[in-house]
Amino acid sequence: MPNAKVLAQKQAMVSELADKMRNASAGVFVDYKGITVEADTKLRAELRKAGVEYSVVKNTLTRFAANEVGFTELDPILNGTTALALGMDDPIAPAKLIVDFAKKNEKVFKIKAGFIEGKVVDVETIKSIGELPSKDVLVATVLGTLNAPIAALARALNAIAEKQGGGAEAAEAPAEA
Repeated sequence: MPNAKVLAQKQAMVSELADKMRNASAGVFVDYKGITVEADTKLRAELRKAGVEYSVVKNTLTRFAANEVGFTELDPILNGTTALALGMDDPIAPAKLIVDFAKKNEKVFKIKAGFIEGKVVDVETIKSIGELPSKDVLVATVLGTLNAPIAALARALNAIAEKQGGGAEAAEAPAEA
């Protein structure tokens, strides 16, 4: 039986991890067994740059935290070597970066499961989300789609104006009496 001090430290760690999981927009659990230090350092730098928190987690403490948050479906995957990538703002970032890294290192780096917006998701869902374009690309696509009808209207009005009398120059010229 652990002493009271050790028990209190572990309870604090569980509580902190549960809060992080609760506040995160997404998280991805991975098995990192066999990854080189160089590859791990590169992955951590990419994740940090994207605002994703990545850390190795203890399975037992993570299981307690997951159960506290209501992610009991994660129990079966919490064994072996486990790391967790948490995205606080962008729900696509952790999946995208982890999926890209896993493709390049598939023999030593495997996705276990994840969660998005409070729901546990399987490996296939993480992979499909990881294939989505980045948030910036999606925003640009939406804005382009919204802008397209306005641009088409402007071109049509310009074509009508040109057909009726030379466009904007004709409207500015004084009428002769």
